[in-house]
Amino acid sequence: MSKIWKFLVVLGIGVFSGVLLVEYLPLNQPVKHEHPVDTSFVGNALAENASGNPRDLTSHRQNAITRAVKIVSPAVVSVNVTQINRYVQRSPFYDDPFFRQFFPELFGDRVIEQKVKSIGSGFIISEDGYVVTNEHVVGDGTKIIVAKSNGKEYPAKLVDKDRVSDIALLKIEGKFPYIRFGDSDSILIGEWAIALGNPFGLFIKNQPTVTVGVISAVNRDFSPMEGRIYEDMIQTDAAINQGNSGGPLCNADGEVIGMNTFIFTADPQSHGSVGIGFAIPSNRIKRVVEKLKNRRGGDKNVWIGMYVSNLDPYIARSLGYPSVNGVYVRRLDRHSPAEKAGVKLGDVIMEINGQPIGSYSDAEAVILSLDLRVGDKIQVKVWRGGKTKILTIVLEKYPG
Repeated sequence: MSKIWKFLVVLGIGVFSGVLLVEYLPLNQPVKHEHPVDTSFVGNALAENASGNPRDLTSHRQNAITRAVKIVSPAVVSVNVTQINRYVQRSPFYDDPFFRQFFPELFGDRVIEQKVKSIGSGFIISEDGYVVTNEHVVGDGTKIIVAKSNGKEYPAKLVDKDRVSDIALLKIEGKFPYIRFGDSDSILIGEWAIALGNPFGLFIKNQPTVTVGVISAVNRDFSPMEGRIYEDMIQTDAAINQGNSGGPLCNADGEVIGMNTFIFTADPQSHGSVGIGFAIPSNRIKRVVEKLKNRRGGDKNVWIGMYVSNLDPYIARSLGYPSVNGVYVRRLDRHSPAEKAGVKLGDVIMEINGQPIGSYSDAEAVILSLDLRVGDKIQVKVWRGGKTKILTIVLEKYPG
């Protein structure tokens, strides 16, 4: 009996406690926080999305590449060149002495002049209007027009050009936005590469075309191409097409690290990009530009006719040369000034005009510093078969 009473007492106490809790504890009221949470920014964001405001979307889409393009684009230009090609049209009676003697004005040879227009790219490197492009873009142009992305056109003066390095310097009048040079010696394999220019003439009165890739390789060397030497070239898979020549190759900081120059294609008949393009390093461009600004008069289209490369332990050993300091002659043009002076394949160039040569960069720097003209002489100290000798090369005009 006592157990039943105990159970009833406990049950009563429980029921009474439950009534008190329901009566006095406000369970149906919202919990009050000590520091209220401000959710107004959520409402603002929802309102912006509802109204179509693109501010958040734009900030999300901007990145290092779009910012670099914004910096560089105003200084990228189209280079429009007009040159006169002359050729002789022979009369069908040119070998008939009768007609040539009595009717020379009717049946003589005629010189035909034809205007040829070409389009390339370039970029402004200073506020006062210096423009850099490839020498092969300018060629022997008689009229050069530089067009900016805003559609304005400016007649350009050819300050000077260097066929060997394939660099030309133009000048337009006015004040302009310009691109800053980066350090091509500090390029990283795999970093972003941004190519800008005027492929296929699409630039005219519009924005330059932008293609993006990475730095695929550096220090690519090529055999001479039509009298031009391409050493230490930058390789990129950013698409470079016909008309991109002379345009800038930039990094993600909006600095020029190279100048787009040529491509390799799978089909010799094709001119489209297959992801293998090459650019002249910016540090070489800077050195050549300074020389072009200060060159003296005279015929600058010089021909040496020897092509050199850096030594490595394997090549030095095969030549019997006891060091890797210097450059070796890997190719000679027939009947060239170098061949006439007695230079041979495999010769190691130790000095040029008394300046020691330890690498290709040294040889390039010395040649550029000499500011050579047709008729000038240079002395080279060569090593051959364990002996050294001094050879004098008399420079000639590049043939053709």
